[in-house]
Amino acid sequence: MKKIGFIGASGLMGHGIAKNLLAKGFELSLTVHHNRERVADLLAAGATEASGPKGLAQCDAVILCVTGTPQVEQCLLGDDGLLAHAKSGMVIVDTSTSEPESTLRLGDLCASRGVTLVDAPLARSAPEAELGKLNTMVGATPEVFARIEPIFKAYCENIFHVGGPSTGHTIKLLNNFVAQAICTATAEAFAVGAKAGADLRQLVKVISAGGVNSGLFQAMAKTLDGDFSGLTFELDNARKDVRYYGHLAEMVVVPAPVGQAVHQSLAIASSLGQGAKFVPALVTAQEQLTGARIAPAT
Repeated sequence: MKKIGFIGASGLMGHGIAKNLLAKGFELSLTVHHNRERVADLLAAGATEASGPKGLAQCDAVILCVTGTPQVEQCLLGDDGLLAHAKSGMVIVDTSTSEPESTLRLGDLCASRGVTLVDAPLARSAPEAELGKLNTMVGATPEVFARIEPIFKAYCENIFHVGGPSTGHTIKLLNNFVAQAICTATAEAFAVGAKAGADLRQLVKVISAGGVNSGLFQAMAKTLDGDFSGLTFELDNARKDVRYYGHLAEMVVVPAPVGQAVHQSLAIASSLGQGAKFVPALVTAQEQLTGARIAPAT
């Protein structure tokens, strides 16, 4: 497992993962799309350029760091997709946040071609990716996990083998639902507090000293100082993840009223033009909706 292919190295998370793989001595081949500037340093450091997914067909493992299920399927399927050309024994590592049902279906298709699909979505954000300190939750058999664990060690601080195929994506969706529930609740509380005349900095002091405190709350609290970079995760991606969580809840026939409410909060923020911004822009959306003044005027 020394020759690694990579799709998505120009992304916020992908760049850091690829950089750390190179630094740990892996041979890296990567696909290059429109944004060549984002991968110029990787190519200068020894990565080779591949001509699309089929150009990675002889790699031992291929890492996909793309947005979600449609992009994963595009990488794998079709005449120009990876599966049509992949060598037997290849392991494909999907680090995206995808739908577990699709992961199982694609896993069966991969197995029929002598290829193994592993779901290993990520937690933390781009700064930790650059430092090689991401978290990952891996869905794989114990035998496959043992083979590919050294790859994860190149870019992760914490590696969780959470179960068999698709369990990584299931755990990730649960994690992201809880995370976005905290973020949307915080933005809403700020709007209600501002409209009620409360000092939001006093609210932050109280929460910071108690059990409600969390890193996500602190990231949202930075908006009171005009800092919207405390959580470098695009709001539209968060909306997609919570939508996938809702699909999962439907499949297992569990009512998800909180999940639906969180998804609607994110959808409203997106409809107000905040979707391409980071998740703390939920505060801006609340200002637009309510007329509350939460963050400093710019």
